[in-house]
Amino acid sequence: MSKTITIFFADDNALYLKNLELTFSSKDYYNIKTFATAELCIEALHLKPDLIILDYYLNSVEKEAMDGLQALKKIREIDSTIPVVMLSTEESGQIAENCIQHNATEFIIKGDISFARLREIITMVFLDKQIEGDLITSVHKAIRKETGRA
Repeated sequence: MSKTITIFFADDNALYLKNLELTFSSKDYYNIKTFATAELCIEALHLKPDLIILDYYLNSVEKEAMDGLQALKKIREIDSTIPVVMLSTEESGQIAENCIQHNATEFIIKGDISFARLREIITMVFLDKQIEGDLITSVHKAIRKETGRA
């Protein structure tokens, strides 16, 4: 099992995106990919990210670009199993509801505790991946033992 998790960050705020990258790339077990547009993020889905973090207003710089909710819908069409966390600077029940209705894993408001909350979510994804890998290894060992190929 891979000891790293691949995380995609998509945000059109270059400074915020760089801050995310620097904060999380300091750990060897994170493989961080950053994208300034949803389109670029979606094009890279073949890299099989373990987690995607999208800005809700992903088209605030390039108005013709896909926004975060459109990107979430597209990602769900392509692969419904990837955890997707939505971020927004706006505290709005309607935005949170939109994200949850479109199967976002989590909705986080950008602010003082957003990086701490992201760390918690990333840690949970990492632990889930480790548990899944350990379970697969155990099943393979049991099958080999049962079939006499231990």
